[in-house]
Amino acid sequence: YPPLFLFEMSHQDDTTIARRGISHLDLTELGDKATDADVVALCARAHGPHGNTAAVCVWPRSVPAAKTALHGTPIKVATVVNFPSGDEPVAKVVADTQRTIADGADEVDLVIPYKSFKRGETQPTVEMIAAVRAAVPANRTLKVILETGELQEAALIASASRIAIEQGANFIKTSTGKSPVSATLAATEIMLNAIKESHRPVGLKPSGGIRTLADARHYLEQADAILGPAWATPATFRFGASGLLTALQAALQGNSTVVSHAAY
Repeated sequence: YPPLFLFEMSHQDDTTIARRGISHLDLTELGDKATDADVVALCARAHGPHGNTAAVCVWPRSVPAAKTALHGTPIKVATVVNFPSGDEPVAKVVADTQRTIADGADEVDLVIPYKSFKRGETQPTVEMIAAVRAAVPANRTLKVILETGELQEAALIASASRIAIEQGANFIKTSTGKSPVSATLAATEIMLNAIKESHRPVGLKPSGGIRTLADARHYLEQADAILGPAWATPATFRFGASGLLTALQAALQGNSTVVSHAAY
């Protein structure tokens, strides 16, 4: 894996992939000890010499700092709720969502209660997504994190994808980046096919463990193969990563083999 057809259909050079990757990136700082100063530095990197990232993704406490730092740029501010455990009560998650929207968050990345989902209990996930969707205005973006590395089974990933789409997710996202297994091409293949079958304008966000130009190429080519070469735009496809930007910038400077050692 990935299937051979992904490589056979690709003719995009490294520069094209690197530029696509940067424009589709949610540059992430979700370190447990991340400070507002770290977030300001992250925001400075988000509008670098090779163009803007799509968004930054930060803890709710840092949304005001990110909004201030990015004022006047088109870069969105994303944040996380029910993160990373997926275990918080619906009422608390809704309150957290309302607070961060009030602080100016453009996008909310919600973790489903994946542990109960894995046990076969789908209703808590339905209720969680529906409640948070109601708290996120229509002009803001809701990304639903399935934690595919914990769900593991293809049928569970497919079912979680369908439920998230049915409940109004704007994106379905693989992972928190805090579990032992994050994004995989096997999981995103299932998720892309769920999007294709839904006939809805839903996006995909592979997240966690994506650290090289080659990684970015594999995920973008997979999306191109399943949903067509015009499908993946910053409105429909994001990478969640803290270190990928370093590798993509290096590729644009002629070094396509850089591997980021960032945590996410």
